[in-house]
Amino acid sequence: MGKPIILITNDDSISAPGIHNLIKSVLGLGKIYVVAPDRPQSGQGHAFTTETPLRLHLIKEEEDYIEYSCSGTPADCVKLGCQMVLKRKPDLLLSGVNHGSNASVNAIYSGTMAAVIEGCMMEVPSVGFSLDAHSWDSDMSHIHSYIRQITEEVIKNGLPNYVCLNVNFPKKSEESIKGVQVCRQGLGEWFEDFDERIDPQKRKYYWIKGRYEYKDPDPGTDILALRENYISIVPTMFDWTAKEALNSFKQRFENV
Repeated sequence: MGKPIILITNDDSISAPGIHNLIKSVLGLGKIYVVAPDRPQSGQGHAFTTETPLRLHLIKEEEDYIEYSCSGTPADCVKLGCQMVLKRKPDLLLSGVNHGSNASVNAIYSGTMAAVIEGCMMEVPSVGFSLDAHSWDSDMSHIHSYIRQITEEVIKNGLPNYVCLNVNFPKKSEESIKGVQVCRQGLGEWFEDFDERIDPQKRKYYWIKGRYEYKDPDPGTDILALRENYISIVPTMFDWTAKEALNSFKQRFENV
């Protein structure tokens, strides 16, 4: 069947250490194509570019390894990567390693997971990897073997159509990772705080800040897994239909 074609992207940019840790972890598992933003795109969610042209820049080309930077968002990178670079769907899409957790509601804002969802909508097995530490200097050596094992398992057995994986790793500590837990997405909320300032032209501008509050007391969530030094894996879908509520809403609205 030949070597699997693996498309790799992220949202922290082509220069971020996280994506190069991901690449290092999976080298040799297939023919790797990297298409990643040329600048940080964190928090862009599933945005894609319509008002400006997109550009690709070839950085490196070796046997079984090709690397591009892209002027667009993570979703743009996947679209361009598939249609203009590969000219086909990849056999696997990997995104990350994100500098910062994408557990709980963070996944909704995440460009890293938007790339994964984009692949998932194309029926490509897709996995997002994130580390619960924001520093670019964060040590990722403790997660390389796990990334490779998870990737190998997905290559071997695939994923159900329209289901992707959101994988979050605890930051490195003196305690070894306890293992892997398959979890549900925990409930939480970001509370924004805007720092108001005045520019030299006497106009107001704002820097957004915020704090996250965990609101889920029940066990089995990704946040609790990370806090207990486990790797969390959340099977994720882009279908946002509240299926459990369909019948009750049919009764409420279909006879209006």
